[in-house]
Amino acid sequence: MVCALGAAVCFGTATVLQAIAARSAAASGPGGDVALLWRALRQWRYLAGLALDGLGFVLQILALRSVPIYAVGAALAASLAVTAVVAARLLTVRLSRVEWAAVAVVCAGLALLGLASGAEGDEPGPGWLPWAMLGAAAGVLLLGVFGGRLPERGRALTLGLGAGLGFGVVEVSVRLIDGFSPGELFPNPATYALLLGGGAAFLLLTTALQRGSVTTATAGLVLGETVAPALIGVVWLGDRTRPGLGWLAIAGFAVAVAGALALSRFGEAPVETEASAAARP
Repeated sequence: MVCALGAAVCFGTATVLQAIAARSAAASGPGGDVALLWRALRQWRYLAGLALDGLGFVLQILALRSVPIYAVGAALAASLAVTAVVAARLLTVRLSRVEWAAVAVVCAGLALLGLASGAEGDEPGPGWLPWAMLGAAAGVLLLGVFGGRLPERGRALTLGLGAGLGFGVVEVSVRLIDGFSPGELFPNPATYALLLGGGAAFLLLTTALQRGSVTTATAGLVLGETVAPALIGVVWLGDRTRPGLGWLAIAGFAVAVAGALALSRFGEAPVETEASAAARP
């Protein structure tokens, strides 16, 4: 669970650092996407954010190999709470009382999950599951093609949900990979499901945030990356809770996800208020 929480801290902090660097790059001169990206890459904050993303991914893999998927998914959704708190500190973004309460709710839900979650399930799952994950990853790409043609609100929700399902494919696929030697990786369809699902998820999420409501897209993302993978882990991979604490795990999962949904506006780089920007020297 410590690795899952560490991944959430890395992802949430990286979002704010990259936001600061991207805005600084945009303010330093005109240019297209490539020029802006080049200027951002020359800033230590952006590079630090990329490093934190890489570290967060490693911690996520370690967490998925040691604790149930439902606990990891809820912890990753909690990265929105980290982004909110760090943004309030570094970007002087003003959080409402409801949002501060949501941060507390997320923390409470994770605490309940930490108390109730058991060890990682030891069941290999049915033989068709790796192929199903590969098919699901391909389905995420098709969902992106379909969702991109919808009106704005439906487009943001569909693409965000598709991105969440893609990240969910990654979570499940990590559990279906027995080893990391070439002889174990290349013949396993879960390896290709992980790569395709992760790539499709990043593509859909980027499109959703650029072409629709950030809040709607992030809400779909949170639901997609938590609910379905958690059910797969419980039904087919043997994820369980500590004896007699199943109700506590369900409550903690629901509370943490609900708190993350309340913070869904932080799914993209947070925006400074005009008053905060004017007050900054």
